[in-house]
Amino acid sequence: MKILIVRHGEPDYSIDSLTEKGWQEVEYLAERLAQIPTAAYYVSPLGRARDTSKPTLEKVGRTAEVLPWLREFEAPIDKPDIPDRKSCTWDWLPGDWTPEEKHFHHDQWWQSPTMMAGDVKKEYDWVIAGLDDLLANHGYQREGYYYRAVEPNNDTIVLFCHFALECVLLSHLLNISPMALWHGTCAAPSSVTTVVTEERREGIAYWRMSSFGDISHLYHHGEPASFMARFCECYKNEDERHD
Repeated sequence: MKILIVRHGEPDYSIDSLTEKGWQEVEYLAERLAQIPTAAYYVSPLGRARDTSKPTLEKVGRTAEVLPWLREFEAPIDKPDIPDRKSCTWDWLPGDWTPEEKHFHHDQWWQSPTMMAGDVKKEYDWVIAGLDDLLANHGYQREGYYYRAVEPNNDTIVLFCHFALECVLLSHLLNISPMALWHGTCAAPSSVTTVVTEERREGIAYWRMSSFGDISHLYHHGEPASFMARFCECYKNEDERHD
């Protein structure tokens, strides 16, 4: 079984939709996804993800099921560099999150004082429970750190969602701390991440990520990747995004 995790196109957060560039990105994305036989499509309830799915769904004459837990990961916390207000869980300064050893462990990352104060694990558990219910419906039942292939198959499903949420899904499937994924990876807008089961012993499946943040559909059309979700490569690069 394959899961294609699609990040929405370049967003216009002020209207929860896409920029002009974002709309072009998702048209190119649709050309690619329409060629892939797909068992089911699922989408976040947020506008930017639903707009990303529209060109693909129109091309294939299908609909997508809206899943509430596919929305962007929502668990505000008090971070050291922004003490006066709560902010997103996934964007910390390296000097603030890396000194905490627990953040690097898949079974401890949520135990740091900041995460505990924000009750982040509750939101995380809600998301992964939704994921496991979905996978059970497609034939794969979670058992410990792997999945029981109850009804193994070669189906492909597509999830239209968001970067931080994508990292939560991957952290559960691959048993990795989401902190390492939130801060060590970057999936550009309209990118496609592929995870596929390996059933090397009958009935026992593990997920392997075969590609992350693929934007070959943009390269094919000479469309540059959006810089959104990234920060300046060097601090003195004034034309690149800073805090």
